[in-house]
Formats: sequence, structure tokens, C-alpha cells
Amino acid sequence: MNKIRKGDDVVVTAGRDKGKRGTVLRRVDSDHLVVEGVNRLKKHVRPNPAKGVTGGIVDKDMPIHVSNVALYNPQTKKGDRVGIKVLDDGRKVRVFKSNGEMVDA
Repeated sequence: MNKIRKGDDVVVTAGRDKGKRGTVLRRVDSDHLVVEGVNRLKKHVRPNPAKGVTGGIVDKDMPIHVSNVALYNPQTKKGDRVGIKVLDDGRKVRVFKSNGEMVDA
């Protein structure tokens, strides 16, 4: 079970974009994810009329390591670690480590 999933609100804890908040757009692999507005680079794109691509300089969100982000906790308004708890009915849910609240309510 992934502790950080697509659509989660996260805070960057390390690196050039430390402190920025964003939404997880996709998981690249088990260790990397793309966060909206974080680790953004300028990429030079060559025009390709066959595909309908115009050339120029575009901003592109690059992957960031999962260890450099933390799930945003709305109660504490900070990034928080996440644990997994098994409920009585056998379901696994994600919980915040600081206050024990469930992430997926």
C-alpha cells in the first residue's frame, strides 16, 4: 500500500522547492512522483508539424523522490508522516502519525 498516492496534497520537505505545496499528478515508479508546480524545469521543444506541436520553451514538472515530500495534514497545517492501520473489518487505512486521524475519511 502506497503511503502517498495520486491526488494527495503534499509539502516538499527538502531540496530547492522546500516548503512548496502541490498535488501529486502521477507516480513515475515506486520511489518517484510528479507534483504540480514542484521541480519545474524549462525545456526547449522543437516544433513538429506532424504532431501539431509548436516549438519554444515550455515549463515541465519533473519527478521528485518520495522521501522529499510529506503528506499535508489540514488539522496541523503542516507536512506529516503517514502510517498504515488495519481496522477491525480488515481494511487498511492511512493515518497521520501526529494525531492518529485517518487520511481517507
